[in-house]
Amino acid sequence: MKQLPILYTVLMIVLFSTIFGTTLHASSANLIRWYPHDEGMALGKAEAKKVFINFYATWCQYCRKMDKKTFTAPEIVSFLNENFISIKVDVEQERQVASLYNISPLPDTWFISETGEGIGNKPGYMSAEDLLPVLQFIHTGSYLKMSYAEFLKK
Repeated sequence: MKQLPILYTVLMIVLFSTIFGTTLHASSANLIRWYPHDEGMALGKAEAKKVFINFYATWCQYCRKMDKKTFTAPEIVSFLNENFISIKVDVEQERQVASLYNISPLPDTWFISETGEGIGNKPGYMSAEDLLPVLQFIHTGSYLKMSYAEFLKK
């Protein structure tokens, strides 16, 4: 008879961990995996993946708008998580990193090749609708063969 309360307790623990584990996993699947600059750059080279860098500041209105709208759009989250190593840099906290890229207007978005070479950047706010084709252009290597305008026509 004493086994019943123990069995009940074990079943409740398994049930709660399954429910809350699934909830936590599902919510993290809806988030971009952001890395610190040095770790993300090393990971990009190790995994031979292009790097996406978002430079921001907490006081920047358009940076907060990108965080709230662009970086929560499901198509952006999944595309970045599948195809890029994503880095987020607070220019106030990481002034040295920001100075490496000569960051001036915010937000500023940078794209880095698998070898660590700069591909290009796009300063200013980008909606999810604006950002997705840019990500596709960079990810597919189309930037090596054609202009962005030509890419958009295809």
